[in-house]
Amino acid sequence: MTIPDDMQAHNRALIEEFRANGRVLGKRPLLLLTTTGARSGTLRTTPMMFIPDGDRRLVVASNAGAPRHPDWFHNLVAHPEVVVEADGEEYPATAVVPEGEERDRLFAPPRSRRS
Repeated sequence: MTIPDDMQAHNRALIEEFRANGRVLGKRPLLLLTTTGARSGTLRTTPMMFIPDGDRRLVVASNAGAPRHPDWFHNLVAHPEVVVEADGEEYPATAVVPEGEERDRLFAPPRSRRS
């Protein structure tokens, strides 16, 4: 995977295309997550892939393998009230960072996941 030189410009173009196409982009499981800046209070929208889990959409704060969490993760921990845009919809949600048994279940290898 090649990371664009100007990630902010890439994300702005992706957000614009996603919204222009009715909040979908082909068959990719893409969503826009709008968080409130942890320190600034500024609304920030980030495009990301998601994993369906029943009626929930899971996002992983991997930051492409970097040693620190992405900024959007720090924002949603500080302000868990977010806005999600996906599959033609836009709605408010409350972000939850899974812990304990639920986190273990979500991160278990696919063949050993329990319902």
